[in-house]
Amino acid sequence: MRVLGRVGRGLLWVALLVLVLVLAAVLWLKVTSTPRVSGTVTLPGLSGPVTVTRDQWGVPHIRAQASDEDAMYALGFVHAQDRAWQMDFQRRVAQGRLAEVLGAAALPQDRFLRTWGFYRAAQSALPALSEPSRRMVRAYTAGVNAGFAQGKLAPEFRILGYAPEPWTDVDSIAWSKLMAYDLGGNADDEILGTHVVGRLGEAGLNEVLPPYPQNAPTILNREELGLTGQAPRPGNEAAILPDATLQALQAHLDAARTLGMERVPGKGSNDWVIGGSRTASGKPILADDPHLALSSPMLWYLADVQGPRLKAIGATIPGLPGIVIGRNDRVAWGVTNVNPDVQDLYIEPENAKLTERTEIIKVKGQPDVHLTVRESAHGPIISDVGAGEVGPRVALKWTALQPGDTTLDAFLGLNYARNWQDFVTALEKYVAPSQNFVYADVDGNTGYYAPGRVPLRRGWDGSLPVPGDGRHEWTGYIPFARLPHTSNPADGLVVTANNKVVPDGYPYSLANIRNWSEPYRAERITELLTQKPHGLTVDDVKGVQLDTVSLVWRDLKPFLLATQPDGDLSRRALALLRDWDGNERAGSVEPTIFEAWLLELQTMAQDELGDKTRVNSLAVLNQLRANGELCRDERDETAGRQDCAGELQASLKRAVDRLAARLGPDPGGWTYGKVHTVASNHRAFGGVKALAWLFNHSTPTNGGTNTVNVARPDPDTMQQTTGPSYRQIIDLSDLNRSVYVGTLGQSGSPFGNHVSDQQKLWAAGEYLPMSTDTKDWGKTNTLTLRPNR
Repeated sequence: MRVLGRVGRGLLWVALLVLVLVLAAVLWLKVTSTPRVSGTVTLPGLSGPVTVTRDQWGVPHIRAQASDEDAMYALGFVHAQDRAWQMDFQRRVAQGRLAEVLGAAALPQDRFLRTWGFYRAAQSALPALSEPSRRMVRAYTAGVNAGFAQGKLAPEFRILGYAPEPWTDVDSIAWSKLMAYDLGGNADDEILGTHVVGRLGEAGLNEVLPPYPQNAPTILNREELGLTGQAPRPGNEAAILPDATLQALQAHLDAARTLGMERVPGKGSNDWVIGGSRTASGKPILADDPHLALSSPMLWYLADVQGPRLKAIGATIPGLPGIVIGRNDRVAWGVTNVNPDVQDLYIEPENAKLTERTEIIKVKGQPDVHLTVRESAHGPIISDVGAGEVGPRVALKWTALQPGDTTLDAFLGLNYARNWQDFVTALEKYVAPSQNFVYADVDGNTGYYAPGRVPLRRGWDGSLPVPGDGRHEWTGYIPFARLPHTSNPADGLVVTANNKVVPDGYPYSLANIRNWSEPYRAERITELLTQKPHGLTVDDVKGVQLDTVSLVWRDLKPFLLATQPDGDLSRRALALLRDWDGNERAGSVEPTIFEAWLLELQTMAQDELGDKTRVNSLAVLNQLRANGELCRDERDETAGRQDCAGELQASLKRAVDRLAARLGPDPGGWTYGKVHTVASNHRAFGGVKALAWLFNHSTPTNGGTNTVNVARPDPDTMQQTTGPSYRQIIDLSDLNRSVYVGTLGQSGSPFGNHVSDQQKLWAAGEYLPMSTDTKDWGKTNTLTLRPNR
C-alpha cells in the first residue's frame, strides 16, 4: 500500500508538472502574440502622429492628423497586429504557396492556384492603379511591415515554425483576385452543364439547373430601365467533353472547395436601400449582409479610419487597404454579388498556339514539385491537372485575369465619395467581381449600380464550353453607362438578393437564364418591407435582416405533407410538420426535419448523373410539381421509386433514420440547435483534432436554406458553414445611430481578448454601434503612433 501511495503521489506530481507546463506554454503564447494597444510606439514612414483607439469590442478608431496616407498606414499596422496569420495565409493562397508550410496535403490547392494564375493577375493589376491609389497602397504596405516588425507572432506561425515575409504592394491586391473567384463567374456551371448534356441531353439542363422563374422579382423593373421592346435570347451549341477532361476540371473545383471558395445553393447576399418616403425619419436606410464562407478568424475586420479628408467606417478585409463596405460622413454603400457570366471555357483546337511556363512549388519536408502551366490566347489551360494529354485542352477566359484591373481605384474612390456623381465616377473604375451596389446619402438620395466588365457575346450565351476556333470571341464589354442602374427610384425601394437583375428586354446579356440565385430571399425581403409602406425604422430593418421564415417550406409544404409515411418514425415526423409556420429557429424541432428532408431531396439527380451533384430547392420544387424524371431511381427499377410520390416517401425515411441515429428515436427531441450550429473553422487547423478545439468556434444558429437570414445546412453535418459574414444597417438621418456586427471578433489569435466576442451577438441578432462618436465606444485603449524622425 505504501508503494501504491508513493506511485499515486508520483503520478499526481507528474500531472501537476504537466499542467504547470501547459499553463506556462499558454501564458507564453498569449504574451508573445498579444499586440500592444496602449502607450506610444515610434515607427518609420509616418509623416505625423496617429492615434488608434480601440473600443470595448477591439474596433480601432484611427485618427491621423497629417495625411490620409498616415491613416492607411495605421490600418495596415492594426491589420498586422490583429490578423497577421490570416493575411499571410490569404497571401499564400493567392500565391499558391500553401504546401510550403502545410506540406503535400496542400498540393492540389497550389496546383489549382498556380494554374489559374491569381497572383500573376494581381501583379498585372498594380501598374494600372492611379497614383493616389498607389500612394495609399504603399502607405498600407509600410504599416503592415511596421506591424510585423513589432515581433508579436500569431500562434500559427510558432506552431508551423516560420515567420511572415515582408508585405508587398502586390500582396495588398492579391486577395481581391480570390474574392473575384468566390463571387464571380460560371465556370463551375459550364462544367456541370456539359456533364448534364452528356448524360441527359440539352433538355436536362433545365431539370438540373432550372431557369429563373418568369414571374419572380428582378432588381430593376422595365420602367427604371426605360425598356420598350424585347431583346433576343441567344442560344448555345451543345458541347460534350470526355469524362477524363471533366474529372480534371472538377479537380480545380474540389481544390477551391477546400479553401472555402465554392458556389453553393443559397450562399448569396442581401442588400437594400429604402428611400426617405418610406422611413419614419424621412431619410434613407441602407442594409447589407454579404453571405460568404464562415471561418476563423472571420473574413472581415471592423474599422473607423479618418484622416484630413478620409472619413470612412465599416468592414475592411485584412490585406486590403480601405473600407470595402460601409459609409463615410455623407455617403453609405452596400454590395451583393451580381452573378454575371464573366468566365468562358474554350475547347482549343489541335493547332492552337500555346505558351508554357514552369511553376516551382516548394513542399514542406519533400522535394520541390515542377508544374507546367500552358496558356492559349484565351487564358490558362485548366484541363491539364490529372488529365494530361488524354483529352481536349480546355482554356479559361475570365475578366479578373485580364490586365488593367482598377477595382481598387473604385473602392478607394467610394471611401471619398460625397454624392451620387462621385459614387458613379468611382465605379467607372470597377472591374471584378461585379457587385450590386446600393447607395444612400445624407441629402436623401438613393441609388443602385451594377458595375464591372461584363463580356459582349454575339449569338451564344456562354452557358457551355465553346470551340476556341475564333467563332465565339468576346467583342468588348457592356458600356459602363448602359450597365443596370437607377437613382432615386419612384417607389423608394431597391432590393437585391443575387436575384435576376433586369427583366427580359434589357439589350445586353448579363448572364444566361440559369445563372441567377433562387428568388426566395428577394421575395421575402420585398414582402416584409412593403407590408409597412411608410414609417420604417432601423428596428424594422433589423427584423427583416434577421428573418428566418422559409418560403421554400411554403412552396414545398403541400407536396411534403401529402407524403405517405414509411414507418412510424416518418409518420411522427410528418405530424410535427403539419402545423409548422416555416420559422426556422434553433429551439424548434420542425426545421431539423424539414432541412434534413430537403437535403435528401436535393440528391435526386445523383443517380442520373452518376456523381454527387446536388440540385437547388427550385429544381426540387419543379420536379415535384411536374412529377419529373429526376424523381425516378435509375439505380434500382425494383425499388418502387418510380415517381415523385415514391421519392418523397423514400427521402423522408432516409432523413428520419439518419436523424434518429444521431439524435435518438424521439423526434420531439430533435431540436434544430443540436445539429445546426455555425462552424467558423480555422482554414489550416480546423480539421486537426489536437488543435481544432483551440481555433474553431461554434454556436447554435437560426435560419436555413434561402431564408433571409440565410443559414443553409451543410449536407454532411447540418452545420452552418456559410452565411451573413457581416451585417450593417446605416441610418442616413443620424449616421452614428447606424449599426454593424461581424461573425466572430477582431482578434485572430485564440488568446486575444476579442477573438469571438461578436459571435453571440451575431447569432442572437444583435449589433454594435457603427459610430464615430467616442461616447458610443465604451471602455477604450489608445495607442499613439509617432513618426521616427
